[in-house]
Formats: sequence, C-alpha cells, structure tokens
Amino acid sequence: MIMNLVTYDPFRELRGLQDEINRAFSSSFNRSGDNELMRGAWSPSVDIYENKDQIVLEAELPGINPDDVDISIENNVLTVHGERKFEKKDEQDNFHRVERSYGSFTRSFTLPPTVASDSADAEFENGVLRLTLAKREEAKPRRIEIKAGGTAKAKQIDTTAKSEAAGAKG
Repeated sequence: MIMNLVTYDPFRELRGLQDEINRAFSSSFNRSGDNELMRGAWSPSVDIYENKDQIVLEAELPGINPDDVDISIENNVLTVHGERKFEKKDEQDNFHRVERSYGSFTRSFTLPPTVASDSADAEFENGVLRLTLAKREEAKPRRIEIKAGGTAKAKQIDTTAKSEAAGAKG
C-alpha cells in the first residue's frame, strides 16, 4: 500500500474565492436593452490650470450638444452638469458592441476665494468646454516700488496676494 503525502495549504480556499471574484468582474456584461445603454455612468475628463489673471477649466465633452450642458456657481462651488444621449439611428440597428458611456454627469469643483465668479466666460469648441474665471484684482500679483532714503535709486519688489502664496505652499 502506497500513501501520498499531501501538504496542507491554509490559503487554498482564499485563492479559489479570489479567482471566482476576478472572473465575475472581468466577464463582459451583456448590454442588450436601450435602458442599459442609457445607464452608463461616466464622468468627463477635466483639466484645470491658472495663470496670473485667471483660472481655466477645460472639460472633454465629445458628442454633446452645448444646450445639454448647465454650468452654475453657488457658494464658491462650480458645477458642470450635462447629458450625453444615446441615439439609435434606426430600429433595425443591431449593436454588437457599445463601449461609449451615455447618460447624465455632474462634476463639482470648489473655487478659491481669489476667483471673481461674476465674470465667468464659457466657450464650446470641438467637443471641449472651456470655462474661464477671472481672478479678483486684489489677488493678482503687483509690483511695489521702494524708495531708498536719500538716494535717487528705487528698488522694486514683486508681491503676490496672501491667499495665493498660501495656496502655493499646499
């Protein structure tokens, strides 16, 4: 009689469970109905940058009609809300694959107190929304001239607003 020696692996069952979970999440889900196509959750990509005079937000919104986008500023929170609608061209169409996401989206951003929200400007070109927010005058960098006592030479020092210097540290 021959006996096989089997070593005990305490993590064997956990690895099996992990394999089952990985299989469940990696399988492609069947998108068969219009309702499922409309439920795709998505969020447009956004770039935010600033220069000395303004803060600029650029959002990628391809295939969206500018009339389907709402922009609001309330309590220093900028909100961009919109919807990309799924349009079936013909009832005879039979989609084999739908990878683009459809449905509504909302993106919100807290604005720094240096922004003058009443002077916002929005443009929509080639599927990109560009929102320009001017900075308040007191937040813009300025030069202060220092006169040396008794000499004709004047020194100049660059200064920035306190809130801008604090934002650069963080």
